[in-house]
Amino acid sequence: MDPSRTESLGQYLAAQLPGFQGPLQAKKFPGGQSNPTYLLTAASGEYVLRRKPDGVLLQSAHAVDREFRVISALRDTPVPVPQALLLCDDEQVAGSMFYVMSHEPGHIFWDPALPEITQEQRIDYYREAVQTLAALHSVDLEQAGLSDFGRPQAYFQRQLQRWVQQYRASETGTLPAFEQLIVWLEENLPEDDGQVSLIHGDYRFDNLIFQPDAVKIRAIIDWELSTLGHPLADIAYFCMCLRLPSAGSYKGLHQVDRGALGLPSEAEIRKLYCRARGIEHIEHWTFYVAFSFFRLAAILQGVYKRALDGNASSTQALQVGKMAQPLAQMALDMIATEQ
Repeated sequence: MDPSRTESLGQYLAAQLPGFQGPLQAKKFPGGQSNPTYLLTAASGEYVLRRKPDGVLLQSAHAVDREFRVISALRDTPVPVPQALLLCDDEQVAGSMFYVMSHEPGHIFWDPALPEITQEQRIDYYREAVQTLAALHSVDLEQAGLSDFGRPQAYFQRQLQRWVQQYRASETGTLPAFEQLIVWLEENLPEDDGQVSLIHGDYRFDNLIFQPDAVKIRAIIDWELSTLGHPLADIAYFCMCLRLPSAGSYKGLHQVDRGALGLPSEAEIRKLYCRARGIEHIEHWTFYVAFSFFRLAAILQGVYKRALDGNASSTQALQVGKMAQPLAQMALDMIATEQ
């Protein structure tokens, strides 16, 4: 963060955040492709700041105020989140709208193979992740004050339209795999079955902070894509890591011997989720996973476009963005195999 912004931010927090005491230092976290995130270190302790990126942004993207609202609402629920401390919409303070939350130290696993964990414990971490996701999908929306956090009907229809629009706004050329995938998704869209819950939208291991000394999630982070929607979108997205390549910016488990590593199969993850939610089975699974691939690919196309425009959050944005076309092709290959 620019030193002048850091100074302005420190003065603002001293006036607005109870208990805050400077001087302030701000260090940007290296990960993340969307909203720039900083570790704030001050005499009063450590905090985390997330703000909108600089430059021209896609409509409805980077809504840090929505992130602040949802983690504030979840504070008194069984869903573990950081403590929301302050929201600022004055762009003069730090260059764009931002919010400050508590810093939650712990373990973040960047590789879903969990190489840091013993073979015997890996299934426990997956079980904790799936059960916590089920708890999120069981939040009482009225009680949490989130019944108007999104449009509850026709989630996949609306999301497909939205991400096609977002992709079109980020196009840098015609990508045949994208075009074929869009057609298949439109032709195989399931009828709305009425399931509605709060969903995270980007639920994966590197958005979970685990306790340093227990198989327990301390906080779910990165709520930018959260909304009201179909809960099976989250579990399909979580399972997508099983189909992603093991090499690359988004670590996956494709062609990894999961049994030898003590990792669950996709069927076992679905079974864990169904048991936690009290449901019998999941229909239209191929569509849900294919949609997850498409949405991630559309997001990465946006990352690629921002990198070309010079206002990406991450220094690795150009490389990450180039994954968009291969992801769309992976979805087509999956569809051809499972149809």
